[in-house]
Amino acid sequence: MKFIKYILALGISVFSISSCKNLDLTNPNELSPDTFFKTEVQLESAVNATYANLQTHGLYARHIFFMMDNMSHENAGNPQLEADKVQYLNFSWPVDHGSIFAYWDNCYRGINKANFAIVNAEEMEDGLVSETIKMKFIGEAKFMRALYYFLLVTRYGDIPLYNTIAIEAVSKSPKADIYTQIISDLNAAATSLLDKDSEDFGRATSGAAYALLGKVHLFMGNHQLAKDAFSNVIGEYALVDNYFDNFMDETEDNVESIFDVMFSNKYGGAGSWGGTGKGIAEVTFRDQEYGMTWFNVYPSDMLLDEFEAGDPRYADSFYSNGDLLDPDGSAIPAAVPLGRRAAWKKYQQYYKQASSNTTSGINFNYLRYADVLLMMAEIENELDNPTAAVAYLNEVRNRPSTNMPNYGTPAMDVLYPVSTKAEIFDAVVHERVVELAGEQVRYNDLIRWDMADGILSQFGFVKGKHDLFPIPQREIDANEALTNADQNPGY
Repeated sequence: MKFIKYILALGISVFSISSCKNLDLTNPNELSPDTFFKTEVQLESAVNATYANLQTHGLYARHIFFMMDNMSHENAGNPQLEADKVQYLNFSWPVDHGSIFAYWDNCYRGINKANFAIVNAEEMEDGLVSETIKMKFIGEAKFMRALYYFLLVTRYGDIPLYNTIAIEAVSKSPKADIYTQIISDLNAAATSLLDKDSEDFGRATSGAAYALLGKVHLFMGNHQLAKDAFSNVIGEYALVDNYFDNFMDETEDNVESIFDVMFSNKYGGAGSWGGTGKGIAEVTFRDQEYGMTWFNVYPSDMLLDEFEAGDPRYADSFYSNGDLLDPDGSAIPAAVPLGRRAAWKKYQQYYKQASSNTTSGINFNYLRYADVLLMMAEIENELDNPTAAVAYLNEVRNRPSTNMPNYGTPAMDVLYPVSTKAEIFDAVVHERVVELAGEQVRYNDLIRWDMADGILSQFGFVKGKHDLFPIPQREIDANEALTNADQNPGY
């Protein structure tokens, strides 16, 4: 079932803090940390709150898809695209970029919520809640802390590390220490969380913990450890028959979903423009921003050209002129504005409404099974197991609605032969582009593969600088443990 509101049922002042200095954790008018966790409901409320920051404007409500899809140049921008989002396209963001700060700030707010939940859950009096339930909720909070740290370390590198309730300013820690914390949290979470069949959709599960752990190890270049983690996921999930089912409201939370960022129109969008993680703002602006009404961005030619002729995922990912929209059973031909070649179809609501001028309740796939299969293909290739690598690639292509020619056949040898390790890697790169287009994975892939400079330098990317965001100037100014000397290279 759809996961219920990610808001906290009780007011706890600690949840409004960021990573800034000299944090005051108490408010005499609200419950204090040492009087809070007395019941299971209170524990669950605190853990629920850790999810809410994924729904903020700095993350999946509005800005993260612009950041990642624009920087990867899966998007191109129309003339009306706002300047702060154009800066992602041409790699010209300043150190005081508002949304880069919002990304940082909301990740740290999520971490602080997770720390609060973990510390206070561990200090609960015996007998107030069963040990199994307590460890499950601690596991959820540790998963969320790991996820927020992973979002931070991949974009900022060395960052402050808080693994308890923040009471003072903290200087930067090496990214290796951040990864150590992430791995520790995910190992703990994997053994205490429920499996997918026993948990509500939207909550972290043991499968999600193992999948994220595998992804983290892959990003670190630990291929055998990544494979070991993914072995707990392979066969436990499946590909949905219809590729587009992953991007519709009615068919989300399916057998392919490992971990989604949850959204819902059920509670309305009254707080959507002020979404900060502290109230009900469970809708995303992806439909408006990417749709053909506002049409701020559109799929780039570089992305469109990556698709093979006849790949059904093209028609499931994009609208072309003359494609039929079908809201309420009426066929309406698509007219892509501004003479563009295509418009986004993924995550758009045209399949059920005539325009894209509303917010959306469609979930974002943060981790889905196809992504894991493609990461396994990459891993097996790196471990010199080419047969297994090609088999994982073909498993993704053999989805019934896709049913593409297999790698290793004459039809594919013309385009992507797989007779060498380098050729298999090229096939992995290609398959990740077309399978995961517009899902905020491409830029991080290019960085970790050391391919960003060769592909993105034409747009202004500078290697050694734009691999990372700047540490937000507001954080340096507010955190007495940081100085401008701590700023990332090139800023």
